[in-house]
Amino acid sequence: MTQGWTFAGEPARVSGATVTLLEGSSFCLCEQSGDVNPGSAHGLFFRDTRILSAWQLRLDDEAVEPLAVMAEQPYRATFVGRARPRAGLADSTLLVERQRFVGAGMREDIVLRNLGREAAACTLTIRVEADFADLFEVKEGRIRSRGLHSVEHNDGELRLARRWQEQQRAVRITAEDGAVTPNLLTFRVVVPAHGRWQTTVQISPVIDGQQPAASFPQNRPVDEAGPAVRTSTWRTEGPSVFADDEVLQHTLRRSSQDLGALRIFDPELPDRPAVAAGAPWFMALFGRDSIITSLMTLGLDPTLALGTAQTLAHYQGRRIDPVTEEEPGRIPHELRFGVDSSLALGGNIYYGTADATPLFVMLVGELLRWGVDRQQVQALLPNVDRALGWIEKYGDRDGDGFVEYQRTTDRGLVNQGWKDSWDGITFTDGRSAQPPIALCEVQGYVYAAYLARALLAEDAADPAGAKHWREKAARLKRLFNERFWLPDRGWFALGLDRDKLPIDALASNVGHCLWTGIVDEDKAAVVAERLLSPEMFSGWGIRTLATDMGAYNPMSYHNGSVWPHDNALIAAGLMRYGFVSHAQRVANAVLDSAAEFDGRLPELMCGFDRSEYSRPVPYPTACSPQAWASAAPVELVRMLLRAEPCVPHGRLRLDPALPAKLDPLLLRDVPFAGSRVSIEIKDGAAQVEGLPADLVVTREPCPCFKGGEHD
Repeated sequence: MTQGWTFAGEPARVSGATVTLLEGSSFCLCEQSGDVNPGSAHGLFFRDTRILSAWQLRLDDEAVEPLAVMAEQPYRATFVGRARPRAGLADSTLLVERQRFVGAGMREDIVLRNLGREAAACTLTIRVEADFADLFEVKEGRIRSRGLHSVEHNDGELRLARRWQEQQRAVRITAEDGAVTPNLLTFRVVVPAHGRWQTTVQISPVIDGQQPAASFPQNRPVDEAGPAVRTSTWRTEGPSVFADDEVLQHTLRRSSQDLGALRIFDPELPDRPAVAAGAPWFMALFGRDSIITSLMTLGLDPTLALGTAQTLAHYQGRRIDPVTEEEPGRIPHELRFGVDSSLALGGNIYYGTADATPLFVMLVGELLRWGVDRQQVQALLPNVDRALGWIEKYGDRDGDGFVEYQRTTDRGLVNQGWKDSWDGITFTDGRSAQPPIALCEVQGYVYAAYLARALLAEDAADPAGAKHWREKAARLKRLFNERFWLPDRGWFALGLDRDKLPIDALASNVGHCLWTGIVDEDKAAVVAERLLSPEMFSGWGIRTLATDMGAYNPMSYHNGSVWPHDNALIAAGLMRYGFVSHAQRVANAVLDSAAEFDGRLPELMCGFDRSEYSRPVPYPTACSPQAWASAAPVELVRMLLRAEPCVPHGRLRLDPALPAKLDPLLLRDVPFAGSRVSIEIKDGAAQVEGLPADLVVTREPCPCFKGGEHD
């Protein structure tokens, strides 16, 4: 985990043929056959520990020939294969079905079907290994054998365990019909002609002697199991989309499904949902990623945003710890549960991020705007004020008015904005900027946080407080536009370096400044043109770095790639300033990309131009599904509707700017202000049903949205 924060290499590759199943803090990566092969990044993971590193099914010592995979739900799949034909025979008559269910561990139902005219005898074996490697070790390909490993077995049960650093991780495998020896389950089978044989194997994690309840117990129908009920509820209670454009409809449904699968539940607070960053390597709560995802999906499920805010508030920094970079009021960057992570950093929470704290304040403000439970939002006010205290005391250590970052030890992340790779922040000539660094988008987040606090104060009948925070926002906006603007370039600096010199590269970060509203009106048009210039716009989206910058590389992580979430925020910023055609162009590009990925946008794509390749080029180690990529289409629809609620002021702005191909559009059962709202767009006109009586629909934004006072 120590190396996890500073890792400068490339994550272990997960090929496009890999099957990913996930549910809560468990996930499984395997081959198309269903096998988990040793020596790869595959495995069954529970709370950031790999509890199965090999799971290989053989029939008479032969691998099964894979035929098909059907991933019916995010947590389950059916692997269909056949036994290898025996010598002298052209075909096999033995079909193998493996139904896998991933939850708190895994359950596998194995069925052999004999399609032949005589009984078939065979020996089925499953080879089992568990290295108990920490997720970061697997991700970075640096697995070491540590601690004391043990194997126990008796009738129908195999238990593999490791004790290390006074903690124990174990996996208990139950196979009632099989013979169990160390690392091997054996079933001697005779399948009648045209008959079938089946068995069930249950894999359960054991953490320091505690075994969680099985998610899919054999004595309960699968559709009544916890993961199935949660998934069904998510789908039936969520909004419905009806569009003539099949790409949009398919993409939104896929996004909703993936976001439901990426929900996680804190072991200490099991009834509170939050959203993980993405599969496979980031099935954990990330401050920045989880907040931005929540901001983009309030119209899908506000309880997810509320749960994310509450969970982050629960782990908000309280003390100073240079190793974890915890500071009073700071919102965490990442929460992990593995043994290695706990001991390498003195805890399983890392706080090294410059942006999660102001984003947290923004999120609480948006919860109020969307009419989420007012009492629960007000309960977060102390956390909001502690976060603002961190911004002013620790975020702006030198008192220049800007929030900077610099890691406190060599264990931390070198860059602590959303482009957190070691080479993600560069000058025009390609040189890396030296910290402390004040990023442009972070100042925008702080500006929006101040305005969010003003709204919260106004809602709490504190006009003096509201005036104080609006004035702070106005001062920061003036200072930002003076210090960050590069008039000879026509864009804002990516940041200020340790010498307060502008980091002059043209990067997508400036689009986030439009999103938050910190950009002066007289500079916005030039910025919009730069973002849609050939150097920045690939045809599949806006690149993270312009093609004429020294560090540009379309196959890099942050220096020329295209990120869907980045584009969604930029499009929202363009629309905020009235650049409708620019915003539509970005939205169309991202949705075109989604169509090429069967509706599931990856974390990022390579930045090659659309004129060069007719399809977006995948980035080889991109997460998929990934939370803010899945949320991007949802945000794009909100942006195109120009839907901007302000429940405290009794209004919902709705001024559709849909491209012609997306009109008409019908959204039903959108959760809003404690009600369920339906929105129909036809020929550019909007009709709303179910709006609470105390709210009105308007085509104009609320003045407080742009920093002004409400009449």
